[in-house]
Amino acid sequence: MNEPLSYLIRLLRPIPVEETTENNQFQGETQDLGFKALFGGQVMGQSLTAAMQTLSDEEWGVHSLHVYFLLPGTVTDPLQFDVERVRDGRSFSTRQVKASQNGRVILTMMCSFQQWEAGFDHQAPMPEVKGPDGIPSQVELARMFQDFFPERVRDIYTADKPIEMRVLDPVNIFAPQKKDPVKYVWLKATDQLPDDTDLHCALLAYASDFNLLPTSLHPHAKSYGQKDMIIASLDHSVWFHRPFRMDEWLLYAIDSPNASGGRGFCRGQVFNQQGELVASVAQEGLIRHIQKDAQTTKNAEKS
Repeated sequence: MNEPLSYLIRLLRPIPVEETTENNQFQGETQDLGFKALFGGQVMGQSLTAAMQTLSDEEWGVHSLHVYFLLPGTVTDPLQFDVERVRDGRSFSTRQVKASQNGRVILTMMCSFQQWEAGFDHQAPMPEVKGPDGIPSQVELARMFQDFFPERVRDIYTADKPIEMRVLDPVNIFAPQKKDPVKYVWLKATDQLPDDTDLHCALLAYASDFNLLPTSLHPHAKSYGQKDMIIASLDHSVWFHRPFRMDEWLLYAIDSPNASGGRGFCRGQVFNQQGELVASVAQEGLIRHIQKDAQTTKNAEKS
């Protein structure tokens, strides 16, 4: 397995503070992805994996998670995860996770696990879009435009990634133009993964925080690459519907039906190449345009 992917797998599995069967506390590290704050998808994936480690056996599968991002995290300080065993039922089990940094809670998660069962089955159809072949990855695009990135983050943005993402009709983040609030992204892990359902779910939770919120900026000709924008995830939910593999291509079909009140709302559907809907995602986030005068900018950064 290549190093970026093996590192991410280690990163997403927090270590128990005490090696006991009733341990509810875990510690985790951070990674700098070149953003202004710690990447929320990382903390989300780590929180889910911490909760997974408190389940009684291997028959539980995650069916949903719901997250609030409370404070921006740093990329220099370790994380602590406190898991509350809210309920252990026969069909469903529930966990609450608080992720903290320097004594402050930066994220809360409620996640639910289910014993597999058969039932009614229907789904939305997969969009008819071009397949992943021949589409440049986001890393390839970053390397093409590397001179436009600030020197501090240039090497981070152009480095090999653990999950390859190929965007259909990508936005020029330095000079965006108005377009419909829709995005299609093909994604998969960059190497073969073990047959570990929990791992595949944690990796998808991590990856689901990429590309989502920027879709809400398409109709406004804005992007996260512009200095006059503050963009931050506020809450995030994922529902896992069917088995899938992260080392096979998945289509992340994203749309943004609403933006108002300084917030953008986005939805995502994740399909495998057989057309099966394997997961659904929803997120609302801050999309704040900073006015050019210094006082307004100062006040926006404080809030």
